[in-house]
Amino acid sequence: MATTYGSPRHLLPPTYKRLITTWLEEDCPSFDYGGFVVGDHPAEARLLAKSPGLLAGVPFFDEVFAQLHCTVTWHVSEGDVLTPGTSGSEKVIHCATVTGPTRSILLGERVALNILARCSGIASHANRLASALRAHGWHGTLAGTRKVTPGFRLVEKYAMLVGGADPHRHDLSAMTMLKDNHIWACANATGGAASIVAAIPRAVQAAKAAAGFAIKVEVECRSVEEANAAVEAGADVIMLDNFSAEGVRAAARELKQTWAGKNRAFLIEVSGGLNESNAAQYVCPDVDILSTSSIHQGTGIVDFSLKVSMR
Repeated sequence: MATTYGSPRHLLPPTYKRLITTWLEEDCPSFDYGGFVVGDHPAEARLLAKSPGLLAGVPFFDEVFAQLHCTVTWHVSEGDVLTPGTSGSEKVIHCATVTGPTRSILLGERVALNILARCSGIASHANRLASALRAHGWHGTLAGTRKVTPGFRLVEKYAMLVGGADPHRHDLSAMTMLKDNHIWACANATGGAASIVAAIPRAVQAAKAAAGFAIKVEVECRSVEEANAAVEAGADVIMLDNFSAEGVRAAARELKQTWAGKNRAFLIEVSGGLNESNAAQYVCPDVDILSTSSIHQGTGIVDFSLKVSMR
């Protein structure tokens, strides 16, 4: 993510601190028996990166320890590429130092590491795919989806941004996405329609009437015929869903040519089964957005550990 205008952490709402509180409460809902053993003696711990990846999740890590009255000093920065070696002193990277009461460091250890590992894993995956698409000469937008983990949405969307991907819809209120079920339901609620193509204008008009001028409307389309109906109705984004790579190139080119100069501004998004192994096949000048849940679902982690020593 470009940080010319500030740090990614400046995007976070103040409510993220409440999330951290709930995660700490979940991990220690009653007595901290391990904390009783170690007490409050001053200690410091080294945060070590043990596998390669992109660092993401610094503000969440910081907040875990801030709530436990500890201090974090970073030796690397958000978005840095971490490349631990395979032997000797370079086998790990010393990313940060945490200081504070021993009990507090250990109380926050697992929550902080879990967040950092997962956030960095998503950012790393997003960055790899974005870089691969750029290498093919494509300058459109790589986007995530709303297939996020309930309760962990903010971290996952943040990770996409750090990794260089667009988070797309943060939630249902971020934009209007009309999928096939929305359009069929709209048709049925108003007496039915002969086909999904006939129902699209009614659904788009209803969405625009409710959302007003400030919220974009996107329509999931399974054919060029459906896409043309959506453009005619005033949709802002046309999603070509589950097309083959060849079908995408043909459909996107036809749509852009058909509506050129006709006062219909729209973006073409491609989605459905895209991943690191096949996304480049869908790259073409007429496609504006490639969206995929593969950059945040089923991704690996970046492996971190926290090693405590007495001061």
